[in-house]
Amino acid sequence: MKSTQASSRMTINPARMAGFLYLIYIVIHVASDVLGRSKLIVYGNAVATAQNILASEWQFRLGMMGDLFGAVLFLLTAWALYILLKPVDQNIALLFLLLNAGGVAVQCFSDLFLLASQLLLSDAGYLKVFQPDQLQALAMLSLYVYKSGFMIAQIFYGAWLFPLGYLVFKSGFLPRILGLVLMIHCVTWLTTFLQYFLFPGFTAITFVSYPLGFIAEFGLSLWLLVKGAQEQKTAFVGVGR
Repeated sequence: MKSTQASSRMTINPARMAGFLYLIYIVIHVASDVLGRSKLIVYGNAVATAQNILASEWQFRLGMMGDLFGAVLFLLTAWALYILLKPVDQNIALLFLLLNAGGVAVQCFSDLFLLASQLLLSDAGYLKVFQPDQLQALAMLSLYVYKSGFMIAQIFYGAWLFPLGYLVFKSGFLPRILGLVLMIHCVTWLTTFLQYFLFPGFTAITFVSYPLGFIAEFGLSLWLLVKGAQEQKTAFVGVGR
């Protein structure tokens, strides 16, 4: 009897686990962006970008590793949310898990082009056949391919928000307002994806999608971490009948 009670006390709350993973992912994602992209990559200026990367090689690598580690954390977050929300609707929960996994796969593949850009600037012997300006141009091309690959991943990251928001709204043990905001964020984030490829010069949509995304995802992670879902079973009684 005592061992049963002890094991129940040691059970990890899936809501708090999801909130913790989500919050750590957000922190690492922002940090890797600051370390590896925003401060070093100057799109359209191959010379300045090459100088920045060569002057801050470890910073660039840490940003890339943070990007990959963050992708793994994001997938684990989706898995924890799947565990939490599959009692609401297992098929829809599986859908958002698969969409998240698709985005993670594309994002990790695109990070290879971050590595390629640094290799092109590494002054390795096998690159002596190229002129410095050619290597800088190829490195910039790799960074543009990386950026496009990262944006392709956003179609998965945008699409997963709708089934996630729907289940949050329907659950009965999470705030419905967060579910609504997540579903709206799905639309704005997919619009951002379309804008990047179809109307690259029009960036006004980002002024809506980024703040909304912060409210939706940061808000969900904080709620799960602080509040958990202690009343999950009680609140779920009768949902879906």
